[in-house]
Amino acid sequence: MNEPGRPPVEAMTNPRADRVRDVAKLTGRSGRLKRRQFLAEGPQAVREALRAHHDCLSAGGTPVVEALYATVECLKKHPELLEAASAPGSRLQVRIASEMVLAAMTDTVSPQGIVAVCNFVDVPLAEVLAAKPKLIAMLCRVQDPGNAGTVLRAADAAGADAVIFSSSSVDIYNPKAVRSTAGSLFHIPVVLGLTVTEVVLAAKAAGVGVLAADGYGHLNLDQLQDESAARAFDQEIPDSSYELEKPTLWLFGNEAQGLAGEEKALADHRVAVPVYGAAESLNLGTAATVCLYASARAQQRL
Repeated sequence: MNEPGRPPVEAMTNPRADRVRDVAKLTGRSGRLKRRQFLAEGPQAVREALRAHHDCLSAGGTPVVEALYATVECLKKHPELLEAASAPGSRLQVRIASEMVLAAMTDTVSPQGIVAVCNFVDVPLAEVLAAKPKLIAMLCRVQDPGNAGTVLRAADAAGADAVIFSSSSVDIYNPKAVRSTAGSLFHIPVVLGLTVTEVVLAAKAAGVGVLAADGYGHLNLDQLQDESAARAFDQEIPDSSYELEKPTLWLFGNEAQGLAGEEKALADHRVAVPVYGAAESLNLGTAATVCLYASARAQQRL
């Protein structure tokens, strides 16, 4: 549990040590941007980070994880994490740290016993589109880190090919956002820092349709799903609204305001998720999940 090629070292117990302060800088946006690194906390997130780390190294890519800090108790409870981090060729620093040290490194009140220093994992939009994606989610001006993580998890579960965060959206590397992804951040490509216009124009040029999730949309998601199911059984649809089976980019707007008028105008269609009860609307995470699964289900029929 020491750094490769180094002599044994004592456990880290001083929360004011330079190394601890250096790691703690990654809880702030400026520190993350300067070093292009972020923190993944807890056994689940670290497990997925290590899996992605080894996959990248096996493919000749760059490391995902740079260093790992954990308590003895956590590694005893999750020995597979130490095994993965110490595997030959892992190129990782693994250090034992006290609970107080982990608390000083992170922004959580109750640390989960392990934290990994990870390199940024976002990719260029061109790389995503070159892979001929079937399903992409884009978050437009989404501000809450928990919501961002929820949508990313939903996209991962639906088998989407990428999640795009507009330049005005929350930083997905925010510690709360990373925690809320529950490891999905390491499963699915993410694209950051682009405007909605840039993404939509590039997607359309690549043959990807664009749908805007809008409670007042002129198309109904149920209708689109019914039409898709009918086509799967070779039934003719004389006035098909939109083929959910085709490659699609979904636009999801701000939690309180939804999509702006200019953002809706960029889409091929505005689609409403029907509400059958008394609720005014669905929250962002639920609406995104329903829309993404509708597309995924239609595409699975092909």
